[in-house]
Amino acid sequence: MSEKNEEKIIVNDRRVKLDDDEPSESEARKLAEKKMAHDYEEASKNKELHLPKVDFSTFIISLSSSALVHLGEVPEPESGKTQPNLDLAKQTIDVLGILEEKTKGNLTVQEEKLLRDVLFDLRMKYVQKAG
Repeated sequence: MSEKNEEKIIVNDRRVKLDDDEPSESEARKLAEKKMAHDYEEASKNKELHLPKVDFSTFIISLSSSALVHLGEVPEPESGKTQPNLDLAKQTIDVLGILEEKTKGNLTVQEEKLLRDVLFDLRMKYVQKAG
């Protein structure tokens, strides 16, 4: 029998083994996000806000108002002047279009109608201004 020249290879596993009680990285992140959301809710309860309640409809109205300012239909709140910016108007209208596409089937009848009507009106005004 011939003798073989064998080399021994030693493998040291340096990975950190999590205890069964220790959450994974993604679980730890979810826990941190949940805690932050809770802390935010608690902190915001103590603040007296003089703004309308934020829901999907007020979000759509807010974007619509911005588009109207950019179309020059409504004066800018800061300056009181109307200064059309069709590029920004188009971008805001496109964002509303993305929202319409991505929320399809997830809106109430009223929210869907509001978004559809706002988009129609803004697109018509844009075509008039750009034409």
